[in-house]
Amino acid sequence: MSDVTQILTAVRAGDEAAATRLFELVYTELRQVAAQKMSHESAGHTLQPTALVHEAWLRLGADAQPHWQNRAHFFAAAAEAMRRILVDRARRKLAQRRGAGAEHLELDGIEFAAPMDDDQLVALSEALDRFAVLDSQKAELVKLRYFVGLTIEQVAKVMNISEPTAKRWWAYAKAWLFREIKGSNSA
Repeated sequence: MSDVTQILTAVRAGDEAAATRLFELVYTELRQVAAQKMSHESAGHTLQPTALVHEAWLRLGADAQPHWQNRAHFFAAAAEAMRRILVDRARRKLAQRRGAGAEHLELDGIEFAAPMDDDQLVALSEALDRFAVLDSQKAELVKLRYFVGLTIEQVAKVMNISEPTAKRWWAYAKAWLFREIKGSNSA
């Protein structure tokens, strides 16, 4: 059992100090993930990795942590929190410049780790929401890969699936999202 899982068990058991220990344990990892993610954001992005981690932690419940089932459940929630924060910021920025002529998303050879402008991030998020309705596990894999920045190996471990399965799911998800986003831009 990992240290994170042990601390999550302590949180469920009512240990009030466990949430602080959880934050201390995952902070460095989440900070590295956020820094990596923020390095791929478009120029002019004002959110700093530390702020992203802290805002995600607050959205996750801060010291009043919910009852996480395990490490995978926690990191899936962290991925979703970071995704929502980035998408909310992108939507606010887009709302401020409505009518300014949004650029079209070029998806030829898209690499999800490439920098995205706000329009692209919102389009990806909306497509990911549609994908989650069809296949929640593969959508979760995308969130962990793209928004948390985990490697295929890390995702496989967190989701308790084999690496070959994670690779197949990643390839399928990228193809599905590419088609979905491309189709919504041509409509």
